[in-house]
Amino acid sequence: MTKHIKFIKPALAGIAVSVLALSATAQAQTLQVKQWVASCAACHGTDGYSEGGMASLAGQKKSDLIEKMNDYKSGKRVATIMHQLAKGYTDEQIEQIAAYYAALPHQKPAAKPAK
Repeated sequence: MTKHIKFIKPALAGIAVSVLALSATAQAQTLQVKQWVASCAACHGTDGYSEGGMASLAGQKKSDLIEKMNDYKSGKRVATIMHQLAKGYTDEQIEQIAAYYAALPHQKPAAKPAK
């Protein structure tokens, strides 16, 4: 029985380290995506909630956002700036950006009252 315990403790420690490493990696990826979407705020509003003029990105379908970005990237869709910006992103980055916006509610959440 003691042999099993000696084996289990290092195994659990290894699992804990792996979980922490995965968590740190996921957090770094989330920060990277937030950095990419921050550049969209100038035209599409903070977190994709447009204040007018441009389309809101928040709450749109992931597949629709990917299709639009790829259309800009390929030149199928032309705009003042978007077709140039889209060329700077990889397919994986476009997918991550689209997933970020698709996960947000379509309507901007109401501001919480100040205390």
